[in-house]
Formats: sequence, C-alpha cells, structure tokens
Amino acid sequence: MPDKFETGTYGQFCPVSLAAEIVCNRWTALVLRELLCGSTRFNDLRRGVPRMSPSLLSKRLKELEEAGIVSATPSAQAGVMEYRLTPAGEDLRGVIENLGFWGQRWIESSLSLKNLDPSLLMWDMRRNLKPNPLPPRRCTIKFIYPELAPDRRSWWLVVDGVKVDLCLIDPGYEVDLYVRGSLRSMTAVWMGISNLNSELDAGHIEVDGDKAIARSMQAWLGLSTFAKGERRVS
Repeated sequence: MPDKFETGTYGQFCPVSLAAEIVCNRWTALVLRELLCGSTRFNDLRRGVPRMSPSLLSKRLKELEEAGIVSATPSAQAGVMEYRLTPAGEDLRGVIENLGFWGQRWIESSLSLKNLDPSLLMWDMRRNLKPNPLPPRRCTIKFIYPELAPDRRSWWLVVDGVKVDLCLIDPGYEVDLYVRGSLRSMTAVWMGISNLNSELDAGHIEVDGDKAIARSMQAWLGLSTFAKGERRVS
C-alpha cells in the first residue's frame, strides 16, 4: 500500500503484511466493526467508538475509502455522507468476527471488565435489542448506573415498533421499566461472562415496573454478538 498510511509499509509481498497495513492501524478494526454492525453515518460511527477523536475517525474513513474498503456517498440530508462497505470491506466480516471470538475465548474476563464504557454498552444494546418480545406499543426502559457521574448515570431505550432509540437525556415518556445496577454487572451479562438471572438473584441488578417486560428482559435484551463464543476454561 502507499506509504501515506500512518504506519508506512512493512515492505513485504506477503498478503498478511499487505492486509495488516490497512486493517491493523489503531482504531481501524473498531471502525470496521461499527460498519459491519450497520452504522453508516459519521455520528453513529462516533457513538460506537466514543473515545476516538472526530479527526482521527475522518482520517481512518478516508484511508479505508482510498483502499477500496469503504464507499462514501452523499445522503438525502444535505452535507451528510453515508459510509458503506464495498464487497472488499464486506469480505472482512469473518476476519473481524473471528478476532472478536478469539478475544472472547482467550482474554481473561477480568481484563474485559476493566474497560467499562457505558456509551459503548448502551449503543450495543440499542442495535441488538429484539423488539418482538415487547408489547406492541412504545416502550421506554430506563437504565441507571448509580456509581457513575450524574451526566452518565441514566440512559433511556425507547422502543417503538422496530425502531429503537438511545437517549442520554430524558425523552419525556413514561418509563415502563427501570433497570438499576452496576455497570460492571450489566457489562458482564451483556458479554456472556455472567447471566441475568444470577445477577438479579444476587441483587447486583434490580428491575422495577411492568412485570411482563421485566420477565421477558433476557429475550428482548439479547446479548453481545460475541457472548455466544466459548470461553477458555482456566
């Protein structure tokens, strides 16, 4: 690849070397993860990588576009671009998924639970939530993480049909279910390190509100894509 990429070239003809020059730049694999999960707009991509600076995200998208992995086209909204994977980009799905399943299997769960991030957790929940088990009306579920700062403590998932919105500011709807617990416990459930019933039984997570929505929580909550991966037995 051209040496304009940040890490330069390895100077080897090996396909692993050539592919690594593109995919192994810092943050690139996570940007690809977000694109593979269906995010197409800059602000949505940013929500999936909240610790990545906007300038670096723009740079990585441009690099991926020049490499033929991403195409950028104007959206119906003036001044807003949409980023979509080309066939070459879509062909990386197995690579990125296998990388995640490898991490799920071989990296200690204690390390996963050191990197707690409510923005990523809630954004991942929003896109993986399954509306079907919920009542056929607008449902509002409020998640509360008491140990976090006030501006990061409360999150709302608003489910209306197949549309799911994530709010950090109260949307003004009546709350159907309150879910209160530590960010660590909810992340452990989401990643398949623990399970919802055990966290409820231990009192680490509490639910209050519509009993039918509470009973079906595991069904509509779902889990991370990688939670089904086997974990190494120590």
